[in-house]
Amino acid sequence: MTTPVFDFTFVPWFRSVAPYIHMHRGKTFVVGMLGEAVAAGKLAAIATDLALIQSMGVRIVLVHGFRPQLNEQLAFKGHVPEYVGGIRVTDEVALDCAQEAAGQLRFEIEAAFSQGLANTPMAGATVRVLSGNFLTARPLGIIDGVDFKSTGVVRKIDSGAIRRALESGAMVLLSPFGFSPTGEAFNLTMEEVATSVAISLQADKLLFLTDWPGIRVHPSEPESDDNPIDTEISLAQARAVLRHLPPADQIKGPSYYLRHCVNACEHGVERSHILPYAIDGSLLLEIYMHDGIGTMVVDEKLESLRLAASDDVGGIVALLEPFEEDGTLVKRDRTEIERDITSYTVLEHDGVIFACAALHPYPDAKTAEMAALTVSTQSQGQGDGEKVLKHIEQRALALGLDSIFVLTTRTMHWFLKRGFENVSPDWLPNSRGYNRNRKSQVLVKKLHPN
Repeated sequence: MTTPVFDFTFVPWFRSVAPYIHMHRGKTFVVGMLGEAVAAGKLAAIATDLALIQSMGVRIVLVHGFRPQLNEQLAFKGHVPEYVGGIRVTDEVALDCAQEAAGQLRFEIEAAFSQGLANTPMAGATVRVLSGNFLTARPLGIIDGVDFKSTGVVRKIDSGAIRRALESGAMVLLSPFGFSPTGEAFNLTMEEVATSVAISLQADKLLFLTDWPGIRVHPSEPESDDNPIDTEISLAQARAVLRHLPPADQIKGPSYYLRHCVNACEHGVERSHILPYAIDGSLLLEIYMHDGIGTMVVDEKLESLRLAASDDVGGIVALLEPFEEDGTLVKRDRTEIERDITSYTVLEHDGVIFACAALHPYPDAKTAEMAALTVSTQSQGQGDGEKVLKHIEQRALALGLDSIFVLTTRTMHWFLKRGFENVSPDWLPNSRGYNRNRKSQVLVKKLHPN
């Protein structure tokens, strides 16, 4: 009998994304998609990914741009696009072309979400797309003597109507057009519409699919081979970056998108993102992976280093399990972890525990054992282990202890590089047993108050 071949790498991967699936269910995401993404042939893949994200319980508002499509229409009519200070002047011809481009693009987007061929990612998907006059706009007006004509800015968002559409299970599709109370149409920018909608809805995420990979906080420093951009920056860092970048290019440029991300975060949107549409699956990689693929701007760091609580038991068990199975760690029962939960330090990122360690003091010997130091395979090599170690050291110092020690069979060199010294098992406190069959190395680090 032939043994069937299974792709067992799928199982741990799917388990690793499960916390994000649970975390994002019921949340509202506003996605701003450049018209360039459609022109580059990315619409089908983006629609597939958005349909998948929605099927996992996320409420989605999709705002599309149409710059290249509009310029193509203008070229077809022999009309040259006019910009002043990077802002388009929307004359009568440009407004007609904008309406044609937006209508055609909306048709293509709705068609992309209507696919359901067998053996494709959209098979069985039912995505109901709703559009409407959700935006009220006003003219940009005359600036420095330049009349921008039918170029406008957002005046008001009908957030109640959008919420009702989302609650009905529909995906809301918005074009960058707004209308005045007198019925005039105004050409808006996708970026302003997406940001305004995200703020009005107090969305959980604002995601821009752009032709830029993300942001570097220190662009003068050499890029990392692993990632040329910063995957997470604070609002304060984003503001500092903007102070050192050239003025925002109103057509395209990293500072332009970063300014909209900062604006969103300053007005209550928890997270805003800059993603490259050129990378297949960038939305999925950003939303369901630990470090993502683009740059995320947050009002404060999502990372939290803290003492564990009873609600963390499940996360700690899940973190330790693969390392216990391969013999790196000694097996711990769930009841043992529940009993000792106050001994644990955890490093949590966006609601998921990615590192932990326990501190077991031996006051009479003026030392403590650091046990179960574990970092998820998804975030190893990023300094998480050092953060947890430092927290454990501070806890031990606060208890008036002189040293901490670890027992390890496989990670001795990591500890030696961080100030630990190899000692005989006889050094251990009398009340700390030693399994001579396991033959663990005993390493000690002397603590010095800062």
